Amino acid sequence: MWIEPSPVQVSESLREAVGGHPLVADTLARRGLTTVEAARAFLDPDQYRPAPPTDLPGAVEAAERLERAIRRGELICVWGDFDVDGLTSTATLLSTLQDLGAAVRYHIPTRQEGGHGVHLPALRRLIGEGVQLVLTCDTGVTAHEPVAYAQAQGVDVVITDHHDLPPDLPAAYAVVNPKMLPADHPLRELPGVGVAYKLAELLYERASRAAEVEQYLDLLALGIVADVATLAGDVRYLLQRGLERLRRAERLGLRVMMESADVRPDWLTEEHIGFELAPRLNALGRLADANVGVEFLSTADLARARMLAAELEGLNAQRKLLCDQVTQAAESQLERDATLLEQAALVLSHPSWPAGVVGIVAGRLAERYHKPTILIATPDGELGRGSARSVEGCDIHAAIAAQGEMLERFGGHPMAAGLSIQSERIPQFRRALSRTVRQMCADLGRRPALHIDGYLPLSDLSLDLVAQIERLAPFGPGNPPLTLASRGVTLTSHTAVGRSGEHLRLTVENAEGTSQTVLWWQGAGRGLPEGRFDLAYIVRASDYRGQRDVQVEWVDAREAVQPQAGKAAAVTSPAQLRVVDYRRESHPRELLDRLRGLEGEGLVVWSEAGDKAGVAGWDRYELRPARVLVIWTTPPGAGELRAALGQVSPEVVYLFGVNPGLDRAPLFLERLGGLVKRALKADRGQVSLSTLAAATAQREGAVRAGLEWLAARGHVTILEQDEVGKGMALAPGGRVEEDTSEYLARLKGMLEETRAYRAYFQRADAEDILPRGERRGS
Repeated sequence: MWIEPSPVQVSESLREAVGGHPLVADTLARRGLTTVEAARAFLDPDQYRPAPPTDLPGAVEAAERLERAIRRGELICVWGDFDVDGLTSTATLLSTLQDLGAAVRYHIPTRQEGGHGVHLPALRRLIGEGVQLVLTCDTGVTAHEPVAYAQAQGVDVVITDHHDLPPDLPAAYAVVNPKMLPADHPLRELPGVGVAYKLAELLYERASRAAEVEQYLDLLALGIVADVATLAGDVRYLLQRGLERLRRAERLGLRVMMESADVRPDWLTEEHIGFELAPRLNALGRLADANVGVEFLSTADLARARMLAAELEGLNAQRKLLCDQVTQAAESQLERDATLLEQAALVLSHPSWPAGVVGIVAGRLAERYHKPTILIATPDGELGRGSARSVEGCDIHAAIAAQGEMLERFGGHPMAAGLSIQSERIPQFRRALSRTVRQMCADLGRRPALHIDGYLPLSDLSLDLVAQIERLAPFGPGNPPLTLASRGVTLTSHTAVGRSGEHLRLTVENAEGTSQTVLWWQGAGRGLPEGRFDLAYIVRASDYRGQRDVQVEWVDAREAVQPQAGKAAAVTSPAQLRVVDYRRESHPRELLDRLRGLEGEGLVVWSEAGDKAGVAGWDRYELRPARVLVIWTTPPGAGELRAALGQVSPEVVYLFGVNPGLDRAPLFLERLGGLVKRALKADRGQVSLSTLAAATAQREGAVRAGLEWLAARGHVTILEQDEVGKGMALAPGGRVEEDTSEYLARLKGMLEETRAYRAYFQRADAEDILPRGERRGS
């Protein structure tokens, strides 16, 4: 299904300030940038005001500990990771500390050593060799046992990481992680190299050498793109700055790599990083020892740089071959057992698959089948090691975390994760994961709706147009490239291209006789349209063989549709539900006040937990029919959202989606415990699941699990329940059970499901959030 460009009101002041092609101002307005100041800050990094590094929790403590180590001459070890984010993080912190006079070495684990993370055997060896302070980057936030061991040896650990937080943090000297920040903070989406860069920035500032941190902006750009970070807030700004630096090609290793990849530095974009530079660096960690990657990124020896670049070229060619072989093998498994495709998540395994490439193939299958995919390498006699890739709107890390009892290790973030598992547990894991994913994301497996940003005739496609569109770049998660469309074209020719003929080069022509070449990546074997059709595409600049030209890339096609007379885009009729997306508004309270003034009594605000009183809202059990529903608090699940829509029956829904921040077991139990204490004092121990669910912004099942845990720990006694179990009588104190781990595991699983749904609610397109029965006219 195509979603037509929504009508948008662009003020004259905004259109005048933006200038250029109208498409630029229209797109800015549709993406919520409606003021001149916001648009300028988005388009021009000179107009953006970045957040200070001191905003990062733990950054000051980390900097102080590193400065003390430098003064005392303590040996610091920077412990990184073998992907591009980890390598650039390591090179940034290593070079910074060397520049500031530290005694410093580094360590990058290999896949043979145990993969991602901090491993005890290597840590013991490093401490035995005299390391006195460990500084992690892009890893460490779940390293409880290694951190405890180091501390017991008198060695402090400073963790810098960006992966999702565990329920309890390691007992490190300092933990620097942007996930501790509020969901709307501009540093929240920093990748590992972003955290490393902000710590380096703080160290240089404290040394009165603030400007010198900019020498690492090129490494920062590499890591941001390679880790597929969300381009919001400071992350977009830092990538803009990093691309500027990267185009100067001052770093020797990167300059040599660009020569090998036939990339012109002055034309470099985020696309070149994602498809040319990052895969070469990642090949080291996938197939060899990535420690030399840090040397490659920091060497000043031209001969050494060329030798390492040649090694990267060879490994990258090997990586491509292995990826093709594993893709074919995975597709064969799906052909042999069609029931695998019936699962909400694809989980495939094989003993001969190289662990270093399964993540790439998982990404290909996730894109093809529109569902989360995990590929697991299961060598005989070893733990299976898997890589997961997800689709927009499904937090695969949260889904995996809900099955944590089956796994040896896991970690990651919403779109990508890794895990270790006993091979015999894979069938059970596949079934349990699919159940969780199905609950989290009901629409998986269906082709996602395609948002069209604008219609253009083929004759408008030019390098001048591309230059206008690239003002909105860099593109990526959080700022997708524009999807344009042309009406009523026909296919006049097609040719297979690529090493294996896996791509197609097409020629299309419109009714006026204008023709255009179109590339369809991985299009071989797909059905080609017949007759007249509408074509959706992305337009870029190509620098193939040193010639700059327009490149049009196939996205989708449909049977030609005639636009309604006098209308540029389809709009909803008055009888249809209208959804207005304010999830990324920088001043939501002010906007809510304005909405109240406009809508008056016809508006109800659904808010729960701590925000309910602050916005004078109603919880899910108090809602009444109204024309306008404001969803202020992110719902805990799709069922609760469906019930609220049924109670209100609104014509208009405004999405704010403020996360109540109670999906971690310690925070939830702290609040639930406080509510129970109050009930014991004021209400003679009488409680209802509905009241507690609204006060904690959780599902009733999670509240019940929380009460059962409190009872198992001896905090309360559940005296009686009503027939449906929604009313309870509690008494203080009780018998302490010996083993409460099962109660806690059940609670954590339910909270993880809620956290995953809330992550989906924040990331998904507004039109995809409402349950299917409520999407009138969508």
